[in-house]
Amino acid sequence: MDVLVLIDKLDDLVHNARPIPFSDSVRVDKEEIYDLLDQMRATIPEEIKQARWIVKERQEMLAEAKREAERIVTEARERQDELVSEQEVTKQAERAAEDIIEDARAREREIRLGAEDYADEILNTLEVNLSKFIAAVQRGRDRLQGKDEPAEVGAPDR
Repeated sequence: MDVLVLIDKLDDLVHNARPIPFSDSVRVDKEEIYDLLDQMRATIPEEIKQARWIVKERQEMLAEAKREAERIVTEARERQDELVSEQEVTKQAERAAEDIIEDARAREREIRLGAEDYADEILNTLEVNLSKFIAAVQRGRDRLQGKDEPAEVGAPDR
């Protein structure tokens, strides 16, 4: 289950709890809260696992891009060696090899930057979700502790 759904359930549980007469406190079912907290504990590690998997995938993509670039560079050098026989052919080979090397480096940079952007986007989403989770938990705790009191008109702020 999604952590945000569980947070919403916890928030609803606290929000819809029965009030205790003559106080700002509410009565909640401890077992329901513990059940939701257990579900959250089970869900969060899975999201962290997913983030770790994304980082691992990024590293593998970078390694693959580097291997591909090295293979292309090796092919370019081999091709360059084959064309060394005549001066004009050698000049053409050097230009072609440098173009291939430059293209390989540009492709490697493209792949690396794309992988980093993708990983950063996923990690940012995870960070936002975790921040929302922490804020919802704090709101729930504040409500449980009776800190969710509406401000009175003309009352000084604490």
